[in-house]
Amino acid sequence: MRIDRDTLRDFARSSKLEWLETNGTGAFAMGTVAGVNTRRYHALLAAPVDRSLRRYVLLSRLEEEVNGAALGACQYPGVVAGQGYLLLEHFDSFPCASWTWRIGDATIEKQVYLIGRRQAVVARYRASRALAIRVRPFLAYRDYHSLGRKREDVFGALPPLTFDHQGRFEPSADWYYNVEYLDELDRGLDFREDLYTPGVIVLDVKPEEWSPVVASIEPASYSEPSHRAEPFTVTRAGRPTILAGYPWFTDWGRDAMISLPGLLIAAGRLDEARAILEGFLAHRDRGLIPNRFPDAGETPQYNSADATLWMFQAVRAYLDAGGDRSFLRDVFYPAAKEILDWHRRGTWFGIGADPADHLLRCGAQLTWMDTRYTPRAGKPVEINALWHGALSLMARWAGELGDARARAFREEAETIRDSFRAKFWNPERACLYDCAGDPRLRPNQIFAVSLPFGLLERRQQQAAVRAVHRELLTPLGLRTLEPGDPDYKARYAGGPDERDAAYHQGTVWPWLMGPFVDAYLTACGASEKNLAYCRGLAGTLEAQAARQGCPDSIAEIYDAEPPHRARGCPAQAWSVAEIARVKAAYFSGSK
Repeated sequence: MRIDRDTLRDFARSSKLEWLETNGTGAFAMGTVAGVNTRRYHALLAAPVDRSLRRYVLLSRLEEEVNGAALGACQYPGVVAGQGYLLLEHFDSFPCASWTWRIGDATIEKQVYLIGRRQAVVARYRASRALAIRVRPFLAYRDYHSLGRKREDVFGALPPLTFDHQGRFEPSADWYYNVEYLDELDRGLDFREDLYTPGVIVLDVKPEEWSPVVASIEPASYSEPSHRAEPFTVTRAGRPTILAGYPWFTDWGRDAMISLPGLLIAAGRLDEARAILEGFLAHRDRGLIPNRFPDAGETPQYNSADATLWMFQAVRAYLDAGGDRSFLRDVFYPAAKEILDWHRRGTWFGIGADPADHLLRCGAQLTWMDTRYTPRAGKPVEINALWHGALSLMARWAGELGDARARAFREEAETIRDSFRAKFWNPERACLYDCAGDPRLRPNQIFAVSLPFGLLERRQQQAAVRAVHRELLTPLGLRTLEPGDPDYKARYAGGPDERDAAYHQGTVWPWLMGPFVDAYLTACGASEKNLAYCRGLAGTLEAQAARQGCPDSIAEIYDAEPPHRARGCPAQAWSVAEIARVKAAYFSGSK
């Protein structure tokens, strides 16, 4: 994607557009196209230093100067120093993050990229004529969630950063104080830190030749930028996993299971998909896979009622795409029987089947709507749609594998179906309750239609889709609460409490567009007209997402009302994955 000079020179716009480079280990480089860092996470090298996914901001930024003119920018109290964005001609995201400036009669280019699976970043420069570029590195050396202040020991216990270049180094060690990150200020968090600089690298750039600077914490040789890989699949302790988003999320079970079909399975990466499924299964406890693996590799957390149930759907997608049937027979099916047994008799956090109606109930804050403002304790609608889906799949798989329990699984699924229709159908509003007895209109009912197991009658499917379409659909995804509700929030902003209060109270989630498309085509039919309509929904979402946030990705969330500004995590796995999945399923000739 190319961003033009008018956009780049408008600081209010260009300081909100972000770029991202990754290397398959969880490390990343990220910043704004204006060149100013606005988040504590913005850095040229934020990387793990061991086999965990705990990352550290090592190299915060580079400050370049040509003939007294600054190429970058930095926010200090009351002033933006540098303002190199006023000299920018264009920014390109391919083949990597690339800037072009014009200073007098000279054109200067810069590219930034990480070296694959090495904790090393390359910043390289090229100019239309010979000139000298002064490059000053700034080091943070702190956990990527925190901020740092001046200290005697810059590196602490972390490995030192080395710089490889063909220039000359001019030592001038110093600290720069009170660098500000204004997105952190907007989020109601600490937003100032001090950065250390060891000196200046002077590059004598020859016409049309790249002059690289390689910063690394391990041996790494300079190389050209490689083909840009899908950024969310990374390695933890030697095994593949999926990061929920950049820059601050780690690997979450729920996000990984929802993302697998779109990120890996639709792309034919079945071996990686199987390895991720096996990795999460290996950590199951009392019938639950982990909800989250902490950054530093501490004990996994299991506080999710849906992550394990989403795994059944991921396995379905894997098998439907031609995955190895021995995985079902030898690995998943035996584990799945144990998982269902734990859910029937009860497992962690009050998750268990109600013997009276066989529906699944759970404690508070265990669904994907997991803030204290949306506790959803009891019997959430999507949890029970997934529960019915798991039993329906087990009936199918038991039949394929010759297991005599096939009939019992099928009868149990039918019992859940009947209880679901009795408990969740709201005849007054012709839609589904969000939790049993809760009449607020939320998008979670869409899963009762999108999952392919006949949970609702056709008229109920159509009515639920109409309700969601009428009240919740936006160009960027589905709102999480209908606008007429007293708790509805039009904007996601402010400090942590204000943002938590809006997170699932209207805020738009783009990943929900995937199941909405499934549900729409299920309820209304996959005619050419309906396929074209859904293709337009996906295309509009991608186009609008590209104009804000991280242009080569899709954000975690957007404001509930126009202009639907990007919020939350700038690059979210399941947002990208669900659009990729429905495009592959419905719009590319495959089904």
